[in-house]
Amino acid sequence: MADRLVVIGGDAAGMSAASQARRRRGPDELEIVAFERGHFTSYSACGIPYWVGGQVSRIDDLISRDPDTFRNEYRIDVRTRHEVTAIDLDRREVVARSLDDGGREVREPFDQLVYAAGAVPVTPAWARTDAAGVFGVQTLDNGAALLDWLTQDPPPRRAVVVGGGYIGVEMAEALIQRGLTVTLVERSPEPMSTVDPDMGVLVREALCALGLDVRSGASVTGLQSRDGRVVAVHTDAGTFPADVVVLGIGVRPNTGLAAGAGLPLGPTGAIRVDLRMRVMGQDGIWAAGDCVESVHRVSGQPVFVPLGTHANKQGRVAGINIGGGYATFAGVVGTAVTRVCDLEVGRTGLRERDAAAAGFEFVTARVESTNRAGYFPGAERMTVKLIAERHTGRLLGAQIVGRSEAAKRIDVLAVALWNRMTVEEMANLDLGYAPPYSPVWDPVLVAARKAAAELR
Repeated sequence: MADRLVVIGGDAAGMSAASQARRRRGPDELEIVAFERGHFTSYSACGIPYWVGGQVSRIDDLISRDPDTFRNEYRIDVRTRHEVTAIDLDRREVVARSLDDGGREVREPFDQLVYAAGAVPVTPAWARTDAAGVFGVQTLDNGAALLDWLTQDPPPRRAVVVGGGYIGVEMAEALIQRGLTVTLVERSPEPMSTVDPDMGVLVREALCALGLDVRSGASVTGLQSRDGRVVAVHTDAGTFPADVVVLGIGVRPNTGLAAGAGLPLGPTGAIRVDLRMRVMGQDGIWAAGDCVESVHRVSGQPVFVPLGTHANKQGRVAGINIGGGYATFAGVVGTAVTRVCDLEVGRTGLRERDAAAAGFEFVTARVESTNRAGYFPGAERMTVKLIAERHTGRLLGAQIVGRSEAAKRIDVLAVALWNRMTVEEMANLDLGYAPPYSPVWDPVLVAARKAAAELR
């Protein structure tokens, strides 16, 4: 008889695992059933702000492979609109209910299980409301609901975005592009708290130049509704009128089912897995994506870093192992990029507060440079910040804020970080040069030279 694989979660990690397992084991060797709560599989949640803002025209453009593709081409039994409600490890089965069929319950046995339930939005008490007009933007279903609200007649005119992280700033820009008046509320001193505050202030300046009313250092205390619709957001810095509220407060690992089944959670609240993405101490149970914790390659500590890049890689690793191969996931350094209007932001490794918490003694170097030779048309300012270990010179983290060609320079720094390079070694890197692409001393090299001087 064929083995049976059940996958919980039909997005990046879950379907990557299912696809890789299928490539290695045919339908006669391995039956695969995948449960997904929503309508869609294998889609780009990161693209939702660009869909809302009109830069992506169709929802289908955000879908890599739809359920029918998996069913027909991969021979994977994808069951959308099914919510898994329990995992019985003793009986080796999952319990799920249909969300469209009167709540009909099904039980599916498994030999192998992939837990890829992702993350769920952080929802403070004040956000738990029945008032219409309040939206998260984690799934395509969320994005479709928000677009329906924005295209009603008459359309909303005033928006409040709560949270100044990646999704928050991207959604704020999308709403500006749709013609709304937007207030961004962020409780940290500066938006984009994934970078240090001295770099976050550059992001705030760009947001203000875009026309946003940025209220940093402010906390939401409640929502006000009238006739069943949101009309205002109350904060400790005042009340702001709103016809629509978008929540970008962050996410936490979706581990309720896992904890209920007795699967081990780590200090981050996410599932503990080994290098092969196997759940610690569990035979035939795997986990991947935004519900697992990873090892940070710089600090050596467990971290929860929910990014689609990691989810795809982790799912692939799990699927290869389920399919009879051998693969490992080597950890993360937390590299991420985003764009605010024409301002690009990149980061990798540890921030100052992360380095301090991990017990490092460190120096910082911050330089101003340009993306191209200063005399070349289109040259724009760029700020690069490096954090290096004081005694060894090893790079611990890096941040870049600038315009054209800024963000992807973080990849050079991520590779240096991954390979434990020192800033002295980085200062001698042989990087490409031509006036349309870089000054003769690339901003990365200038920053490395300054960091090396700080160490001396």
